[in-house]
Amino acid sequence: DNMASRHIVSGFDFLWRKSGFEVSFSLIPHTSNDTYASALMVGFLNTLLVSAIGIVLATVLGLMIGLMRLSRNWLAARVATAYIEVMRNVPLLLQLFIWYRLVLMPLPQARDAITFGGGALSNKGLTLPAPQFGEGAGFAWGAGLAVAAVLSFLVLRGAGRRQEATGRRPPAGWMSAALLVGLPILFFVAIGGPVTFDYPVKGSFGFSGGMTLVPEFIALLLALTVYTAAFIAEAVRAGISAVAKGQGEAAAALGLNPNLAMRLVVLPQALRVIIPPLTSQYLNLTKNSSLAVAIGYPDLVSTGGTTLGQTGQAIEVVMIWMTVYLSLSLLTSAFMNWFNARTRLVGR
Repeated sequence: DNMASRHIVSGFDFLWRKSGFEVSFSLIPHTSNDTYASALMVGFLNTLLVSAIGIVLATVLGLMIGLMRLSRNWLAARVATAYIEVMRNVPLLLQLFIWYRLVLMPLPQARDAITFGGGALSNKGLTLPAPQFGEGAGFAWGAGLAVAAVLSFLVLRGAGRRQEATGRRPPAGWMSAALLVGLPILFFVAIGGPVTFDYPVKGSFGFSGGMTLVPEFIALLLALTVYTAAFIAEAVRAGISAVAKGQGEAAAALGLNPNLAMRLVVLPQALRVIIPPLTSQYLNLTKNSSLAVAIGYPDLVSTGGTTLGQTGQAIEVVMIWMTVYLSLSLLTSAFMNWFNARTRLVGR
């Protein structure tokens, strides 16, 4: 009744109308002449980008901070403790404003940008050379990655069988990683390496050419990373503390140095405790990326909000938001549950 009184027609036909607005940061081409569906896709891809990179960086940083807190080095342990306590107790929105307003916005203007190599850093963002791939590059990367995935599977499978037969496991992880990185590069080089770089050129009002990571993206990525890493560090600390102390002592008695004992004995057992809260933090990071609207980063919520304001299709836009975030959460949970099942102890 409310929609009818405002002459708003329900349905998703509005998605194919011209949007009339541009997006400041986009992974795919988009102009004001494109549809609302295109604008929402831009926002969705921007959400995926910052969430995926944030998950990787937060995991690495959280693991490092968690290990530092358990370190016997007094200074390292205290620094890690201070980091965790401060970052966990300062609201993410406030951290987002600190990174954006107090760190990135005071940077020099584009004409006085900090230059390094072929890139530049200013209050307009981080400008870098953009690779331009020639014909056949995509096929070469795809073919190389596919072959590397098959060979990596065979290597890991063979390593498992050898471990069961002899008790010794070859360095299959490193071999697999080398294949996944090296083979696509080898295929790419084999077809002549058709790639050139578009270097940014400084003009009167900024840079032209290259690619620019806008400050909104950088601020959001930094805030999500340092905030979530504090929670991941606590999950790592709890998981390692849950492993019996005798496990590390037994590894030392067998002649393993502390680094090998941690990597081969303690961490594999700690994963059973770490993964469930780690899954929750991955879900939180993805959903927290919606705070991007506070600083103008064009994520799904931001582009959807603009679409809602112009079309009045509130129910449909909110349904799109709910569907996307629910799908991302369920897919992340499914993958982490599969990974958790792979790492649990199996009785014989």
